[in-house]
Amino acid sequence: MTPDDLTTGVFPAMTTPFDDDGSIDHDQLAADVRRLESAGVDGLVPVGSTGESATLTHDEHIDVVETVVEARESVPVIAGSGSNSTHEAVSLSRRSAEAGADALLLISPYYNKPEPAGMEAHYRQIADEVDLPQIIYNVPSRTGRNIAVETAVNLASHENVVGYKAASGDLGRIGEVAERTADEEFSVISGDDGMTLPILATGGTGVISVAANVEPERVTRMTWAALEGRYEEARSLHHELGPLFRELFVQTNPIPVKEAMAIRGYGPAELRLPLTRLDEEYRAGLESVLEDLEEAATV
Repeated sequence: MTPDDLTTGVFPAMTTPFDDDGSIDHDQLAADVRRLESAGVDGLVPVGSTGESATLTHDEHIDVVETVVEARESVPVIAGSGSNSTHEAVSLSRRSAEAGADALLLISPYYNKPEPAGMEAHYRQIADEVDLPQIIYNVPSRTGRNIAVETAVNLASHENVVGYKAASGDLGRIGEVAERTADEEFSVISGDDGMTLPILATGGTGVISVAANVEPERVTRMTWAALEGRYEEARSLHHELGPLFRELFVQTNPIPVKEAMAIRGYGPAELRLPLTRLDEEYRAGLESVLEDLEEAATV
């Protein structure tokens, strides 16, 4: 499997389904894997932010990775294994590798707010100690700290660091990373559905997508249309999906996407505290958008 296989196309940021008692529903998780793979996605990303990794024990975390690995047929599995503790991230990364993950997604350290030197040292230690392709993940709205452009550029030269998941909302910063790493075996991947098309237009290669849990076929068509230079088609699909992209972030992710999946019949919308179900005031808007997408699919 090449780095391009791990960074090109659509990779759903999978949710973790829970039963009423809060335990993980591994049967539903395996069904989600089969549904998404049959829809044509290019890989799967369990136990990231969308997978509520912050409320899973380490053993549960690895159990989820094992279920996804066992249920997939051929697509790569990129396991979230980041932490604000470097030691803990190394441990989770090693265990994810042993569970069969093909690559790792590593959120930047949160709460500690390391300086650039500490950020780079964190990622280098994981890359040095775990021999698996790794994608660094910049999402300052969750972590309180941006990964500096210089840090991303420096890390791109490490043989195990193959990508940068961009969810800062700053297209200038994202484009600079793509520009300055163009000669490396390193890719920029959108981490924000609404920014996917502009990121692809400035050198990105794919998306780790929340919306693909609900609309995998359309998100895949949009992404590959852009990658193959069919921008008119990509723009049309981007506009068609735009209302869904917005509705999925009216409250904290993954609250809306779990509700959308439940509406579509893809399992329960249960979350673990401190997250709670979608506020009733937002449900009608989400249902309307999903209905419009279903109607558009039949035209």
